[in-house]
Amino acid sequence: MKPTPAIQWLAASAATLCLVQAQAQERIYRCGNEYTNNAEVAKSRGCTLMEGGNITIVQGTTPQRSTETRPPTASSTPRSTTSTAPTRTSTERVDSAAQRARDSDARAILEAELRKAEDQLAQAQKAYANGEPEKQGIESRNYQRYLDRVAELKAAVARAQSDVDGIRRELGRLSGGANTGGSAAK
Repeated sequence: MKPTPAIQWLAASAATLCLVQAQAQERIYRCGNEYTNNAEVAKSRGCTLMEGGNITIVQGTTPQRSTETRPPTASSTPRSTTSTAPTRTSTERVDSAAQRARDSDARAILEAELRKAEDQLAQAQKAYANGEPEKQGIESRNYQRYLDRVAELKAAVARAQSDVDGIRRELGRLSGGANTGGSAAK
């Protein structure tokens, strides 16, 4: 039986695809965190040949380096890299009034977060109802569903309590160990 022209064309196409794929697989060399398929460059740098299957490398974006510490605005002009403004080193102290202002801002933010976390804890504890929340809908017929919901509520209470404790620790560090007040319901 003689193959039809369609089968001959299909066989030729498959052979061509295999040939193209074989040509597309070049040797890849790894040079530290860089890869290359140029054998001369790889030899000069002392790169290692990558063995195995296909290697896919996705080029990441490189961050833009700026000489300014703040983003430029439309009205600003680029500054030169030789600035006459004094630069602060780690050994220099911040003005005490500025530091007090920063500390009071941080305290206010943490206290607001603490109030919010305590509210979430109270809501979670109310929903948990000491491990015996009311059954909802199908839970009266499907006890496992009820147990799963109770476990989720217990985990939510634990997370909320952990959040409250963490914020209280931060407030304690900020005040140098003084009592932060608030409701300590443990």
